[in-house]
Amino acid sequence: MTVVPVKHADLDAAEIAWFAPICSDDYRYLGVPDGSLRSSFDHASAIVKLAEQLGYRNVLCPSSYMVGQDTWSFVSAMAPLTEDINLLAAIRCGEVHPAMLARAIATVDHVMKGRLTLNIISSNQPGEDASSELRYRRSTEVVEILRQAFTRETIDYEGEIYRLKGLSTDPVRPYQQNGGPLLYFGGYSPAALELCGRHCEVYLMWPEPEELLAERMRTVHARAEAHGRVLDYGLRLHMIVRDTEAEAREYARDLVSRLDDATGEQIRNRAQDARSYGVSLQTASRNTADEEGYVEPNLWTGIGRARSGCGAALVGSVEQVLEKIDRYRKMGIRAFIFSGYPSRQECEIFGRKVLPQLKTCSLPHVYGRVPESVPATPLGVGERV
Repeated sequence: MTVVPVKHADLDAAEIAWFAPICSDDYRYLGVPDGSLRSSFDHASAIVKLAEQLGYRNVLCPSSYMVGQDTWSFVSAMAPLTEDINLLAAIRCGEVHPAMLARAIATVDHVMKGRLTLNIISSNQPGEDASSELRYRRSTEVVEILRQAFTRETIDYEGEIYRLKGLSTDPVRPYQQNGGPLLYFGGYSPAALELCGRHCEVYLMWPEPEELLAERMRTVHARAEAHGRVLDYGLRLHMIVRDTEAEAREYARDLVSRLDDATGEQIRNRAQDARSYGVSLQTASRNTADEEGYVEPNLWTGIGRARSGCGAALVGSVEQVLEKIDRYRKMGIRAFIFSGYPSRQECEIFGRKVLPQLKTCSLPHVYGRVPESVPATPLGVGERV
């Protein structure tokens, strides 16, 4: 095993994040709307503040046109209401002109004193049915313009979609002076992997069996290595943890006990990314699971019956969940974004039963963007990086 020199002692720590339910998808019973859990600023902001209180290091604030609240408005409002926790704002590329987006990012990053992180999204715009190639070309150009805005005196860009000449970057320099906020990215097509390997810092995956995750990490690493870069790896995953496995599995069964297939399909199809390759992989995992929905020990795909995107949960006792997280860590995964149903309840359960037993860090504060500080190669299942 070859690793590059380690500069920081926190490489054995993980960034543990929670999820802000700003997209009207908070349920006690999947598929059954509950007025008390309806997306609102009061509801979602209380969960972010609870996550900060419990010691989570980041919160993903997702993006969806069809339902819920506007991501950027929510993050902007939360910035002065939090002190330590990072916020991971999902940015749908093409939604805002890149130069104006750079100004907005810089403004919020200053308000947050460098606690802003960005999740680059390449989904369709509302009413759009663009090819994968167009969407990732657009995202690539947006990211390249942001990098110019954050590191140069002027933006001079000649692309297929955007052409900008001589724009001063004086008003758009972010608080984070090492190239701007950290970029998290998820995608599975060759164009997506090229974008991440060339420009982003954290490759986010949805849950699959361990051997498939390890294979994806090796593929992404090869693309990053071709550009002389090293990435971190993250996993977006739902969580059902109880004192015993029996209790956790019973809660999982109860969570989908009122869900019918037609309602689940309707919920899945309303998402902008409902027909993406990544979503099809979640469906494939669900189709290969056992009769109770488990595709491997403690990985339950029942969540995906009523959710596009991340479609599986860790289900088990505290000890089993800790062991599974440790297995992921040994594969080279260092960023985790968890969520649960209902969000506040599961945030508190995980935050009190599991989180205190994990060594945590905030990735930007650990190493910024120094490639020598992270392991060079993600290895196979069970091998320590």
